[in-house]
Amino acid sequence: MAQYDVIVVGSGASGGPLAARLSEDPSRRVLLIEAGPAPASTDGFPKDLLDAGLMSGAMPGHPNNWSFVANLTPELPYLVSRGKILGGSSSLNGTYYIRGRKQDFDTYAARGNTEWSFEKVLPYYEKLEHDLAFEGQEGHEGRGPVPIYRVSPAEQTQYTKAFIAACHELGFGWEEDKNSPTSVPGVGLLPMNAVDNVRMNTGITYVNPARSRANFHVWGDTLARKVLFDGTTVTGLEVGRNGGIEVVRAAEIVIAAGAFKSPHLLALSGIGPRAELEAAGISVLVDLPGVGKDFSDHPDISFNWSPTRRLGKEKTPFAFQTVLNFNSHGSQYDGDLEVLPMMRSMMSMMGMEQGSALSTMWGIVRRPGAFLKSMKGVSIKRFAQQMQRANDLAMAIAVQQAESRGNVFTVSADPLTQPKIEYNYLSDPRDVVRMREVVRTTIQILQSQAFKPYFKRVTELDAETLASDAKLDVWMKTHLATAIHASGSCAMGSDPAAGHVVDQFGRVHGVRGLRVADTSILPFVPSRGPAATAMLIGERVAGFMTEGAEPAARPAESTESEGVAA
Repeated sequence: MAQYDVIVVGSGASGGPLAARLSEDPSRRVLLIEAGPAPASTDGFPKDLLDAGLMSGAMPGHPNNWSFVANLTPELPYLVSRGKILGGSSSLNGTYYIRGRKQDFDTYAARGNTEWSFEKVLPYYEKLEHDLAFEGQEGHEGRGPVPIYRVSPAEQTQYTKAFIAACHELGFGWEEDKNSPTSVPGVGLLPMNAVDNVRMNTGITYVNPARSRANFHVWGDTLARKVLFDGTTVTGLEVGRNGGIEVVRAAEIVIAAGAFKSPHLLALSGIGPRAELEAAGISVLVDLPGVGKDFSDHPDISFNWSPTRRLGKEKTPFAFQTVLNFNSHGSQYDGDLEVLPMMRSMMSMMGMEQGSALSTMWGIVRRPGAFLKSMKGVSIKRFAQQMQRANDLAMAIAVQQAESRGNVFTVSADPLTQPKIEYNYLSDPRDVVRMREVVRTTIQILQSQAFKPYFKRVTELDAETLASDAKLDVWMKTHLATAIHASGSCAMGSDPAAGHVVDQFGRVHGVRGLRVADTSILPFVPSRGPAATAMLIGERVAGFMTEGAEPAARPAESTESEGVAA
């Protein structure tokens, strides 16, 4: 039976950096497990996942996509794409790389998580990045493994230039560096973890360069089934591997499986809300009510529009080039609304020939079984609606600090049964008001003088609907999507009774030897897409585990009043 010092579950944006950093100590035996394949070289990744201009991994039925079925609202089922391959979702996403805002981290710290102030996390952002545009400047002194790129003036499309000019026309300022600690929200070029049109996922940047270390092992196609304990002390992990079930022993386990799978694995291991676990047929080890509860995300709408002319042969290797962040009216948040223009049609981003309905069908019939299985419980009408407009261009608009909260429910002791995911988007009226504002601002951008040469019409939204709050609210709720930035489902803090699942060092309350390290531990989603922050979390928790900065864990026995099962 294999024995390790640390097992890291999940090789995504957090788990990959965490495992690689831990393995830098040759005396520490580290095992990284990934539910999907774990190619040992860049060439081993599917070509469509390497292409930074494609997001075909998000298609229903793609073999490297978990395709979680969720409800964005009680009336709107939706497929949520999450990566199932080395690099996790960093192998599928749009290469959007913007740090969390200073306000985000200082708010985490003010809630008792003092090790997460912006002052303390900034060195870890710098440690992981190599910013090719601002190298050596204040806040960018690091030359880490993740290259950060912005399009050059020669690469900027006509749409990019028009969008920037339109934002200036509406009075929005220029944000020179979206990752500057002192920047004021405005329009600016999008930092991307992509170079030479290659998506630089954490498998490529962190894991594979460390694979030559004798103390570091990587297991692909390995599903974590549950954490094993002696009392409340971790002893190992039960995994599904090579067609069977195995046990691998370790003194410490770090779950970095993402905001849906991390709380699910905790629950499968007997850690979670008592009533929920008992209803699912799971023996309760620790009654921890916050597991899976009160997560936040960025409600999103792909705001479609038809151009007067296509870019044609103009080179558009990246799906995104620029982004506008701004404060909603009377906002207490730092840049809580976002408009992200797409440079390519959705069909093109999914790797299909623009303008060909047959290509859409071909993308489905290549994997009909996987497609139909993934679509179970999902609105076919909604999917057809999206595909019908797939050749339009779009603005991805989002509320970056939503008040609405969602929940993840474990419904079965079978690890192959997906959890139930309820987003509850726009359930808080404050989110509705802010979504209206970003919709109407986007219309103003499209109707500006700067955009006039390119803008033909808005798709699916008429002037009468736009002018009426009530009608616009109905339209928004039927056209919702998600930015897939879930955070907070295993929130950190010192009080389990208040819904905290881990302490600020990622250690799960009520047990020994178990941590969580991904966006699920953040008290709320950052005000920017969290890919950069997910990598930061891997680096930060690795620092806690190697630098001796954390106090000793409280004995599990002393936490009985916090919900440890008798």
